[in-house]
Amino acid sequence: MPLPTITTPTYELVLPSTGKTIKYRPFLVKEEKVLVIAMESEDTKQITNAVKTVIKNCVETRGIKVETLPTFDIEYLFLNIRSKSVGEEIDVNLICPDDGETEVPVTINVDEIQVIKNDKHNNCIKLDDNIMMEMKYPSLDQFIKSNFDISKNANIDQSFDLIASCIDKIFTEEEVWTSSDVTKKELVDFLDQMNTNQFKEIEEFFNTMPKLSYEVQVKNPKTGVESKVVLEGLASFFG
Repeated sequence: MPLPTITTPTYELVLPSTGKTIKYRPFLVKEEKVLVIAMESEDTKQITNAVKTVIKNCVETRGIKVETLPTFDIEYLFLNIRSKSVGEEIDVNLICPDDGETEVPVTINVDEIQVIKNDKHNNCIKLDDNIMMEMKYPSLDQFIKSNFDISKNANIDQSFDLIASCIDKIFTEEEVWTSSDVTKKELVDFLDQMNTNQFKEIEEFFNTMPKLSYEVQVKNPKTGVESKVVLEGLASFFG
């Protein structure tokens, strides 16, 4: 006689990027093993690949391509999958800003973590009176390729490669060039031609992108000083 089948519940959430409702399930023990091994490795690329594998397995809505989802969708999805799998609270240690060294434990409810959208965010960039550029969000694969290093700028070539991957199209009143019409090298060369102010507009696109965010007040037990700490991005919630 075969063993009984364990029923796995399904849940729904709304993707921040599109507003589309999707169905998902908690991860199973076999998928948790993949995550544990990746976390123990402390390798960013391995951890990211593990997150992607889990999301692929757990998303039950057809037609969702995990590789092309914006990173903030991926992070939001993973947090919710994790909360339904192992618990809706995350314990982290935060550094008190007033002295920069004292750690305090904080418990975060996943339901309180939101994707924050900046009112100043705009994916259409005006380079001059004639040339415009439309940006698209980085996918998880693009972040893996660049080792999530656009903010740290440890490798300027990797950062430019990521930015070039996020150019959807360049256009004037007379002509349109889509990213599929040109090579990556041509896009990087195009970026190299920009002046500082034009490039700052691109930086602003990345700086104001939607992101996971959670604000918490912490009190330093040594000094008694209360400070506000803002956690942003998936990695902040596993520190």
